[in-house]
Amino acid sequence: MTCRKMFTTYCLTFLFSAVSSGVQSQEVIKMSALKANDYGVAYTLPKTTLKITADFSKITLKAGPYAKYAEKYLGITENVILENQVYYTLDRVDVVSKGIPDKEETYVIEFKAKSAAPFAYLTKDGLICTINAEYVPETPGPNKETDPMMTGIPSTAAQSAYTEEYLRAGSFSKMAEVAAKQIYKLRESRMDILTGEAENAPRDGEAMKIVLQRLEEQEKALVELFTGSKSTEKQSATFEVEPAGNMEKQVVFRFSKYLGVVGPDDLSGSPVYINLKKLESAESPVELKEKKDPKAIVYNLPGKAFVEAYYGTQQVYKGEVQVVQFGTKQTLSTSMFEDKKGPVRVIFYPETGAIKQIIQ
Repeated sequence: MTCRKMFTTYCLTFLFSAVSSGVQSQEVIKMSALKANDYGVAYTLPKTTLKITADFSKITLKAGPYAKYAEKYLGITENVILENQVYYTLDRVDVVSKGIPDKEETYVIEFKAKSAAPFAYLTKDGLICTINAEYVPETPGPNKETDPMMTGIPSTAAQSAYTEEYLRAGSFSKMAEVAAKQIYKLRESRMDILTGEAENAPRDGEAMKIVLQRLEEQEKALVELFTGSKSTEKQSATFEVEPAGNMEKQVVFRFSKYLGVVGPDDLSGSPVYINLKKLESAESPVELKEKKDPKAIVYNLPGKAFVEAYYGTQQVYKGEVQVVQFGTKQTLSTSMFEDKKGPVRVIFYPETGAIKQIIQ
């Protein structure tokens, strides 16, 4: 058996004893090299796709019912919302490299029968993680796509601030006047507590903090009846692009102030595009030579690329990413795993197929 490309799926070619473990929705599988499978473990190397994430906000403005009385009763002339409105803002664009299995880059690790219990950890997609070493997947960050956050939502505390006079007011103008009076009373009560002039002021600091917070919430809710309210809902969308070479003005998606993220062909939005340029490496790695070392273990030495993203004419991202397709294939000799007393352990980056650490 040789370290040759295998164009058939490894699970149909060999029998393995497998143990699965999951960490934060990631799954890795322990593949043991046994006599039943001729001491061979098949694995796949990844290729790179670019994961482009757009973080954006949905802004909802709601006019207060007493907006036209804001100046008359509260003296507010600025930042008063006069009509309901919904619009979107593009907050951030991020680009990271992501490894996906390259079905044309599947190989077999051939261990000798005398090796000390050889095994390898693979992802559930067959990407190489380790050889002769235990593996714990890295814990991913929070999922922004399924974790929307609402900020600036108007509080319902205004209801507890409504007085009997307010509820009995016979006209819209009178209701606005009573609400304004209640705002001034709340401000006066807060000032009395802070200056120590309140007759029934809280005695301990924690109780005072709670009372002041409650008064502030009530005041804010009543003021919003005049100024209006603003809510912000955080959202995100993700796209993937597979680099096959340098890219120039590759439109990934479009963004509309009134619709948010839309498809690359939807002309209702302005284009968000990327430029990608392969970076030349100062190193000169030796290319894979299968004929000279047919049993070697193949791994990736990724290249690098400079990426920038633009929203119209505004640059919203720039940075470097690793791209497997811009690199080379390298090899390790299987003889380094044959020492029964101290077999070599190798840890890989599954996303790129590159070596992270060799432990002897």
